[in-house]
Amino acid sequence: MAQLKDDCFAFDGQLMPLADALAVLADRLGPVTGTEEVPLRRGLDRILGEDVIAERDVPPHDNSAVDGYAVFFDDLEADGETRLAVTGRLAAGHPLDRATRRGEALRIFTGAPMPDGPDTIFMEEDCRAEGDYVVLPAGLARGANRRKAGEDITAGTTIARAGHRLRPQEIGAAASVGRSRLVVYRRLRAAVFSTGDEVRDPGQGAPDGCIFDANRYTVMGLLEGLGCEVTDLGILPDDLDAIGGALDAAAGGHDLLITSGGVSAGEEDHVKDAVEALGQIHFWRLAIKPGRPIALGQVGETTFVGLPGNPVAAMVTFMVIARPVALLLAGCTDVVAPRFPVRSGFDYHKKQGRREWARVRIETDGKGEPVAMKYRSAGAGILTSMVEADGLVELPEDMSGLAKGATVDFLPFSEVMR
Repeated sequence: MAQLKDDCFAFDGQLMPLADALAVLADRLGPVTGTEEVPLRRGLDRILGEDVIAERDVPPHDNSAVDGYAVFFDDLEADGETRLAVTGRLAAGHPLDRATRRGEALRIFTGAPMPDGPDTIFMEEDCRAEGDYVVLPAGLARGANRRKAGEDITAGTTIARAGHRLRPQEIGAAASVGRSRLVVYRRLRAAVFSTGDEVRDPGQGAPDGCIFDANRYTVMGLLEGLGCEVTDLGILPDDLDAIGGALDAAAGGHDLLITSGGVSAGEEDHVKDAVEALGQIHFWRLAIKPGRPIALGQVGETTFVGLPGNPVAAMVTFMVIARPVALLLAGCTDVVAPRFPVRSGFDYHKKQGRREWARVRIETDGKGEPVAMKYRSAGAGILTSMVEADGLVELPEDMSGLAKGATVDFLPFSEVMR
């Protein structure tokens, strides 16, 4: 288990491209949780703590890919039909209990182990049964419809590597080689809180000047989508001692502390002072929009992330910065979400030197091809724009404008909300 380096989030404050920020995080962060062994059934979405290596071939023996007849290829007529006696039957899990003989055909079913000798299988629909005989057409290649042992997985092959987040297909592959348990990293323990005398929980009264707390619930949902164990610290008042006490108490039992808003230089923004009193904090000025400086630091040995207060900026900076931080701390090695090329259905002007994201919905044009359509408002406080969108179009730093019809990179929410 790796520990965070002292001052691992130190940064000189210069405007940093996103790719450079991600490279710094990957270099400085590693797993802070131990490993545990879990039943295979509980492995889904967990992060592997060790390589999974096959101890046997899959399939473990040559077998039939079809229902049909297994024969010796050398028994077949070269230029016409071949008529052979059907003398045996093989089904999956039931191998032939005798030696094979030249000149015979064996009825065989999909998945049945191939016996020694016969090397070719005819599909039953290509054959003609005549009592205890079968008539086989000419022209089939030697070895047809025979699946080789180890065709899928060879013993000694690494099925999945440590740091990989397990999907159903990796679970299935592990099961196919007989693994019943897997070593995974313990779930990252994350604590989330909000601050502000004006912030209220949904369901409470909201007097004039107060708002309901949307960001905390959004961030908790995003963390749970990553497989974190999330503690809700609720809403803390604008009081330095209360915030400091809550952070200090939470740091001992969590691997990550996260908030949105409350870390600026305002008189009532006490989170910054509280974190610095217990550890250290640094503001990373990223060349991105939406978003503003994101706060990264430590409370003791526990990582702290301070997201912007505007809900869209909070979500976007979570997706591109806090998500990689959480995954790296949890032991994951592949933290950059894939982008997919789509055609833009809108024009867009942006500031060069800054990476920007536009909220879009994917629609289809008259030819049935996908097109990214921009949400009508670009405000960082319009949370409904994230509700209406399918994801984000990512516009790189060197771009100054986007023309309708151009190919752009699309980042689906489905790739960054898990």
